[in-house]
Amino acid sequence: MATGANLPPRWAIRLNIAMLRLGFPIGSQRVLSIAGRRSGIVRHTPVSIVAVDGQRYVVAALRDVDWVKNAQAVGVGLLIRGRAKERIRLVELPVDERGPVLREFLRQVPGGVKFFGVSPDPDVLGAAAAEYPVFRLDPLG
Repeated sequence: MATGANLPPRWAIRLNIAMLRLGFPIGSQRVLSIAGRRSGIVRHTPVSIVAVDGQRYVVAALRDVDWVKNAQAVGVGLLIRGRAKERIRLVELPVDERGPVLREFLRQVPGGVKFFGVSPDPDVLGAAAAEYPVFRLDPLG
């Protein structure tokens, strides 16, 4: 696992979620809500949406965090910003398909690279694709 990940403190994450729920536009961020894989309790995390060739994706800075495990197990969630809510299916990409999305993440969310703990060089992040889960977001109508 990438050991240099530098995640924000919990209070900052909670503030970010509150701002997004109120509808404040913070880049391409949305609140991702997913039911817990064991508890069934809905959990919330802010994510940045990356668009590549007409598809939308989210990238995880750490592969062992709960939202990633929940997405892998449950596969469906809700994207929220303000009153806008969208039901989505989360489809994890195979490692060999993650590189282009990771490189585009660096371009579209330049401030996000600090959370990954790696070089901002697209080739370095692309080479470490196995460390960073990437999910395609498919609308569920």
